[in-house]
Amino acid sequence: MIPQQILNSLNDFFTKQLSHLKGDILQHSLSGGSINEAFRITKGKERFFLKYNHADLYPGMFEKEAAGLKMLHTTGEIDVPEVIHFGNSGDYSFLLLTYIEQGKEKSNFWMEFAKQLAALHSHKAPQFGLDYDNYMGSLYQHNTFHNRWINFFIQERLERQVRLARDRGNISSADVSAFERLYKKLEEIFPETKPSLVHGDLWSGNFMINENGLPSLIDPAVYYGHPEVDIAMSTLFGGFADSFYETYNQSNPLEKGWQQRLDYYNLYPLMIHVNLFGESYLRAVRRIIQKF
Repeated sequence: MIPQQILNSLNDFFTKQLSHLKGDILQHSLSGGSINEAFRITKGKERFFLKYNHADLYPGMFEKEAAGLKMLHTTGEIDVPEVIHFGNSGDYSFLLLTYIEQGKEKSNFWMEFAKQLAALHSHKAPQFGLDYDNYMGSLYQHNTFHNRWINFFIQERLERQVRLARDRGNISSADVSAFERLYKKLEEIFPETKPSLVHGDLWSGNFMINENGLPSLIDPAVYYGHPEVDIAMSTLFGGFADSFYETYNQSNPLEKGWQQRLDYYNLYPLMIHVNLFGESYLRAVRRIIQKF
């Protein structure tokens, strides 16, 4: 059941902002998320998606997620749920979004997905990073601006996770040394690029098929980065259809050797999993860094 504190806030919001929606709030618990509680709620004839958590667990998480969704929505390139309301209510924080009515994927779903992602990546910025920090899963994600991708990726992505893993005893000193050797080689591995708006956590669990048979992105960890990070992340945990990668490469040609670079980008989400879930993900990390 949704805590009464949140229901009181929602009722107040509906009364003031969406007064045409009549009747009680109907709630239906949803499964699938590992961090927050999730519900589909109905008010009048409208359905919404609500998620909430204890406010002191992940400070600012929903505010930052709302900001990321609004950034993606503003581009107009790919569908995301609309932010309806967010805030704190007593001991809880919450986020209210439009509910994505699920449909059946179109025959050209993966090609359309690739074209839309390529269009999203066409939105550029002067520097790598973002003017606020956010979350990747339940871990804080630092987005301090850098002029070069290699500096941003090493300092704001890899080094922070490696330090956290070392401090928690999740990796060995030999692993840390391998990472330090890797840092010196990344200059030769990563091509220069202009900062692109990226989803930041683009695996198969973070998109849905909407009622139009097209993708809707959820749970973003946005920043301006290298577009290949989204491509790399999409190959983890099952991957996308081959036609997705073929079409993306036609719409936004990837530099030669991109397939070989994917593992290096994926060290970031893999290290996040090491820090969240422990050594079961360490084997995949070591497979990559042992080359160094």
